[in-house]
Amino acid sequence: MKPLHRHLVNTSRKVLCTAALAASLTTAAVVTNPPTADAGESEPTPDSPQATDRGDARLDLPQDVADPAVPPAGGVVAGEGASGIPATALDAYKRAETAVAAALPNCKLPWQLLAGIGRVESVHASGYGLKADGYTEKPIRGPQLNGQGFAEIKDTDKGEWDGDTAYDRAVGPMQFIPSTWATWGADGSGDSKRDPNNIYDAALGAGLYLCAGDRNLSDQAQLDRAILSYNNSREYVNTVLGYMRQYQSGATEVANPPVGTYPTPTTPVLPTPRPTTPTKPSTPTTTPAKPSTPTPQPTPEKPKPEPEKPAPAQLAKLEVVDGAALKAEAGTEFTAVPRVKALLSDGKPAVGQHVLFAVEEDTTGGTRFGTEGRSHLVVRTDAQGIAAAPGLKAGPKGGTFTLRASGYDTTRQFTVNLTGTVTAKPAPVADLLVRTGAGADKPLEVVAGTPLTGVKVKAAAAGQPVAGTRATAALVEKDAAGAWVPVDPAKAKGPYFKGAEDGAKLFRVELDPSGADGVIALPELLTADVAPGTYHLRLTTKENVVLLLELKVTAKAGSGESPEPKAPETPAVTSARR
Repeated sequence: MKPLHRHLVNTSRKVLCTAALAASLTTAAVVTNPPTADAGESEPTPDSPQATDRGDARLDLPQDVADPAVPPAGGVVAGEGASGIPATALDAYKRAETAVAAALPNCKLPWQLLAGIGRVESVHASGYGLKADGYTEKPIRGPQLNGQGFAEIKDTDKGEWDGDTAYDRAVGPMQFIPSTWATWGADGSGDSKRDPNNIYDAALGAGLYLCAGDRNLSDQAQLDRAILSYNNSREYVNTVLGYMRQYQSGATEVANPPVGTYPTPTTPVLPTPRPTTPTKPSTPTTTPAKPSTPTPQPTPEKPKPEPEKPAPAQLAKLEVVDGAALKAEAGTEFTAVPRVKALLSDGKPAVGQHVLFAVEEDTTGGTRFGTEGRSHLVVRTDAQGIAAAPGLKAGPKGGTFTLRASGYDTTRQFTVNLTGTVTAKPAPVADLLVRTGAGADKPLEVVAGTPLTGVKVKAAAAGQPVAGTRATAALVEKDAAGAWVPVDPAKAKGPYFKGAEDGAKLFRVELDPSGADGVIALPELLTADVAPGTYHLRLTTKENVVLLLELKVTAKAGSGESPEPKAPETPAVTSARR
């Protein structure tokens, strides 16, 4: 790049900035494809990679495109206006505005802002061979961001988009840094690819980026921050705003509109006059000639009016086909795939129509589409006019949501709502109770007259702790048949719990439910007036999971009682579901 050329271009940009801003002071859709990131995510800032000084993408353009004439005050830029925005670029900007408005209505993104950025970044890709599908014949790549005159950004995309494996370059009509595109890239063209070199994709990605952080671009301060986050230059902001206001004031005519977008003008059929028979010249005589009778001329036929062409059919309505009432368990994918049908005004299916599916009024903690977790998805209808939205996964908790499906023509929006219900996963049920803490593998032991404290057991299922498990603890003994039965409170002489209100001896208590760690803590077990011996405490859950604990009560030293308790009748610890 020659320094002189760069100097001329940069000088031109400064002049353009001043003139465009001065001019602005004198003056007061169809949805496409899914955003790739919610604009409510963290807001890009002026120190983000996208906002670095990345040079002028127009330096490789022909001179008449790279350095347009200075716009007159109050007027439009030379070369703009009637033919300034190529039809494909204008369509991309307007489609992006409609898509963002549908998904993020609070952002209030004007298409003229995208056009202003597209004008500054690449002159709407007009010098690169912009094609009807949004791609360009020539790649649009900015200077290498190698720290020499620009910020240094080492390669982040392995050259996938910018063809440079050493450093990053801004790419495409909207000049995205590859690392920015990785987060905000979108499929605005409907070809299932996210390519910053496609103006439909780039315009939608730029719209989402500008709306980040729940911005409201109708607020001047937020609009200013948004543009600064795109390129941290006051000159850049003023230039973009200048073009945006010019477009808002009417410099928006389309050059070469795409076929089918506007009616083709018809040429009137002119009548073909019939040939007339010439009259013979009269021979002069001495006798005065009789006046000749004029030969009547045929009356030309009036042209037959050309039959009016019927207006092209437009989108007329959406109908729910499947999924009117969506149901799934928390964290699982919906088995029913939401499907809607788009119909035209002539009753035929709308083939290739874009339909936006958006999750709204969600109380499930995040019902989303696909592994990337998108809250909205845009798909095209098939040959039957049906749009399906697969991969809808229920949020992590029970709740409800609305799935809005919307289709758009150039002026109207058609919407149907599907309702979704997510049921909470059933709480896991403990299948095991086990004693925890030091000495958990040994029988419990306490000296007579001393309370037993700190006994804890853990409720688990498949090796994982289970919260909310309720259990009872009861002193048990064997009956004549050898079965474990609760002791008779009137005759029992073993360890006991103390009633919270009246202090009465209790041989059976309801325990507090297990915590998040699955642990259940037993209340204090008293042994006053309890004879030395071996006793058994049984814990039973509502699901009939049982843990049998052996308790040895030993005699006090010097009490004269035998220090050795009776031999145990059962194993030390038993846990089972009955």
